[in-house]
Amino acid sequence: MNGTGGIRPFQDLDSGQLLLICAAGLLAVAGVAHTAATGLLDPRVAVAFGVLIAVGELARLTMPGNREVAPIGAAAALGYTLLLDMGGVPARHSALQVVAVLSVGMVAGALPHLAVGRPPRLDAMARRLLTGALLALAYRPLAGPLFEMAGSGETGWWPALGVMALLIVLMVAADVLLAAVLRAEQVRAAFHVAVRDELRMAAPLGAAVAASGILLALASHSMDMAALLVFAAPLLVTQVAFRKYAGIRATYLQTVRALARVTEVAGYVEPGHSRRVSRLAVAVGRELGTAEPELLELEYAALMHDIGQLSLRDPIPGGATVLTDPAQARRIAELGAEVIRQTGVLDRVAEIVRRQCDTCAEAPPTASRIIKAANAYDDLVGGSTDRDRAGAALERLRLGVGREYDPTVVEAMAKVIDRLAPIHRL
Repeated sequence: MNGTGGIRPFQDLDSGQLLLICAAGLLAVAGVAHTAATGLLDPRVAVAFGVLIAVGELARLTMPGNREVAPIGAAAALGYTLLLDMGGVPARHSALQVVAVLSVGMVAGALPHLAVGRPPRLDAMARRLLTGALLALAYRPLAGPLFEMAGSGETGWWPALGVMALLIVLMVAADVLLAAVLRAEQVRAAFHVAVRDELRMAAPLGAAVAASGILLALASHSMDMAALLVFAAPLLVTQVAFRKYAGIRATYLQTVRALARVTEVAGYVEPGHSRRVSRLAVAVGRELGTAEPELLELEYAALMHDIGQLSLRDPIPGGATVLTDPAQARRIAELGAEVIRQTGVLDRVAEIVRRQCDTCAEAPPTASRIIKAANAYDDLVGGSTDRDRAGAALERLRLGVGREYDPTVVEAMAKVIDRLAPIHRL
């Protein structure tokens, strides 16, 4: 999406996102065309689940890391996919009808957002549709035999439950891998780190969605249509909790950014310094394989790494702590850490800031080493995009490798800067 809230142009999407959107689009067209040609089976059931999917898309939320999720819609889609019967009447719909209902429900739920200028992320919608379609194509051919087995009274519903659980685990694994591939390409993260981050984010909400989807499908046998309302309520409560969590994370980041601006407004550092150091530090952290929770702490610390300069009577020329006395730089870091510690919730961030001036022999945290190198680089280069100036700054940092700067951090920074150079020229 662009900065005005409009639909992001397709040229801004990378190749993986475009491929995903095209695949999901073809599946949606095939599902709708097949359903239109053969007729909608069990229309009452299809419409009910389609409405719940639309409500879920309407109530979608953005999780930390800019991940768009729709748990109620996902649970409804799972329930419709896994449905064996409704009130004792066998469910006859095919996998392609599941794709059609899912596609129409998602589009219907996205339209109100589009009308008020909050368009959905096409890649996120495409991923939800594609993983749902894969599950439907694997499960729906088995639905009839599983229902007959459940109704025979020999083994009950356990075989159906086992098949459902197994296929959902496989679907979640495929979804995590797909999300990790896209995220690794978008943010330049290592693939194994992206997989770990996606698993960490998907596990809590995914477990709730999967359990609700399975229970919805099984409860429909005795509860009929009332099962949709009964099992949508717990998902709604879970979604509210996740929305509050995401809101708290967003508020923290906004507050930190506001604090970081104080040093710039007061004239202690150059305009944009904290933002540039933060972006470079996060990019280096990703290059080194830092996990997402640690990246967030790194971003907070990088934004506020110079807040201790507010204690100075006379600002350092240009705010360049790399050019000042080491003892003064260390004192600035300690005062900044004390300010951050007063929040009561950012103790680890405060420790990162406090140790940003430590030498390599003192074994500071990796985040502190990254901030030290990123701050020194920006103090020397500023907002310039001149490659010669950037090269000279990197050479100066390399002279301090082993004593002041971590060699691994400096080399990772060199790779990041080289990669970003064409973007700066454009």
